[in-house]
Amino acid sequence: MVTQEQRKRQLAREKFLRQQQRRTDARRKARMRNSVIASVLGVVVIGSVALYTTGALKDDDKTNASSETTPSAAPTSKAPDPCEKAAAGKVKTATWKKEPAVTIDKSAKYTMKLATTCGEIDIAMKTSAAPHTVNSFSFLAGKGYFDHTKCHRLTTSGIYVLQCGDPTGSGSGGPGYTIPDENLKDKSLKDNIYPAGTVAMANTGQAHTGGSQFFLVYQDSQLPPSYTPFGTISEAGMKVMKKIAGAGESTGAGDGAPNATVVINKATVTKS
Repeated sequence: MVTQEQRKRQLAREKFLRQQQRRTDARRKARMRNSVIASVLGVVVIGSVALYTTGALKDDDKTNASSETTPSAAPTSKAPDPCEKAAAGKVKTATWKKEPAVTIDKSAKYTMKLATTCGEIDIAMKTSAAPHTVNSFSFLAGKGYFDHTKCHRLTTSGIYVLQCGDPTGSGSGGPGYTIPDENLKDKSLKDNIYPAGTVAMANTGQAHTGGSQFFLVYQDSQLPPSYTPFGTISEAGMKVMKKIAGAGESTGAGDGAPNATVVINKATVTKS
């Protein structure tokens, strides 16, 4: 028979376990928000700059920025791949020692087109607000740097983004140089929300560590204003994004490789 004292100890133990669980859940949710794009870059190495970890990974999980999963997320059945077969071609792995000189016309309008296996995604670039970023993308696209690369990360819980731009597909690749943060006070960023349709740079969680990795926001996402917003996805492009997001990600936990085979067959930046 359980004594009154034993019952008190049992209740106290259960209360303690509930408190510990709440703390654990809170930490996981915080990591998820912060890690949005972070895992992708986890480490910035000049030469193979991993430029994609959105400040999120600044937490304790630096090896897997994708740890922004919610503890209650349960695995789901894999949806069918809605995308086409990738075009033939090889990924280029060239790197450069320093950021290319800014040669774009800062007063002109530039558009980046991502011809992907899932459809075309057109992006109106914010040239005057983010000239270094737009110039870098113009340079890299001109070198065929993004061609045949996979978008390696889809986050469907906490934040809602597709991450691309790493030729290695590992989340740690980059062009060998970094570019400065820009446009962090963009009027579109209100209440620490990156609105749906935003295209922004990934980084390591430190200032001025952007490289080639970027993320496309398909649903409003709460993030600190630490990731250069440099473009806006067209309406048609957002339909493509919804198709990709609808297929889910591979882990069932809210952060992993997209189930859709998202390959950038060709990336071009044009002046209009």
